[in-house]
Amino acid sequence: MKRVFNIILGVLALSVALTFAFGYDYLFNAVRFTYLKGKSGPNIDDGYLFPKSPIINGIAQPWPQDSMYNKQKLSVELLNHLNKTQTASFLVIKNGNLLSENYWENYHQATLTNSFSMAKTVTVMLAQMAVQDGKLRNMNQKLSDFFPDFKKDKFGKDCTLKDLATMESGLDWEENYQNPLKPNAKAYFGNNMAQWILHKKFKAKPGSQFEYQSGTTQLLGFAVREAIGMPLGAYASVKLWQPLGMEYPAYWGMDQKDGMEKAYCCVNATSRDFAKLGQLLLNNGQWNGTQILDSDFVQEMTKGTKLSKGAYGWGIWTNEDAKIKHYYLRGLYGQYVICIPEYDMIIVRTGSSRNEDKDEKGRPQEVAFFVDEVVKTFQ
Repeated sequence: MKRVFNIILGVLALSVALTFAFGYDYLFNAVRFTYLKGKSGPNIDDGYLFPKSPIINGIAQPWPQDSMYNKQKLSVELLNHLNKTQTASFLVIKNGNLLSENYWENYHQATLTNSFSMAKTVTVMLAQMAVQDGKLRNMNQKLSDFFPDFKKDKFGKDCTLKDLATMESGLDWEENYQNPLKPNAKAYFGNNMAQWILHKKFKAKPGSQFEYQSGTTQLLGFAVREAIGMPLGAYASVKLWQPLGMEYPAYWGMDQKDGMEKAYCCVNATSRDFAKLGQLLLNNGQWNGTQILDSDFVQEMTKGTKLSKGAYGWGIWTNEDAKIKHYYLRGLYGQYVICIPEYDMIIVRTGSSRNEDKDEKGRPQEVAFFVDEVVKTFQ
């Protein structure tokens, strides 16, 4: 019996050693943060498990309430969908006023939830703000200006910040949310993104193809941090949270050791404050008479690129094919900030599940459904 026990112990020790040797040690965090907590993967409430980069707000400017605030019910079809998909919040803002606000379970207006990939839009905004501050020359600046090792890469040497913002980098990265051995899991649960992401190879000429990749935005985040010389969370505080009068402080999830924000993910904020990011875009980058984000950039940012067939702009999803045109921030499990210019409306939806049906361009069909239902109810 003792011999059998020693063999089992030896096999376990060897397995652990091999896990570390081949760079899969992040799997221990993955198991500890998910299965051991009764979850099957990342979730909108797991921000407390990771190191945090504070995003500090200033003087709060609460949303003005519309005279019809919460006096009109959501449609039965919309409510059924929201209930089926484990929705946490659903907000409607029209003409700059909070018109409808609904929360489920234990969620409320002060609850911070994980943005997941809606953070990609924030990262692109911060990149442009770094250009406006003179920290970056322009969005055509090369990634290799900040990380010279990429000059040795056949394709990576030509990659620009614009290529990163538009998902046209050509990076060798398989975007996979199910397989724990793929880079998304390693980036989410790992300890040091710089150690491996800054050494990723490129598989195609930048600007030659569209491929949605979290690693591409993470590289943009690394470049921005290098240019501004401060944490992304601190820059977001000064450039977004304080000027927009966000109601609550937020935080940006970081990796375990390097202290780098997960630029592709993980801004933890309230739904009311997420909505202000959409309003800034609807306002063409202006807030209370101050031009925070260049208006020409906002127009370019929210226009679908040719390579994406009009489905993706600069860090943001677009739909000019729909009956009611819209663009939106989008995150895993259906985190959305949807902007509807024609009606000066914003929809925020957060939650733990979503309808997986997509259109021919890879866009979630439920977004167009939300737009149609909300406009029908509140126009």
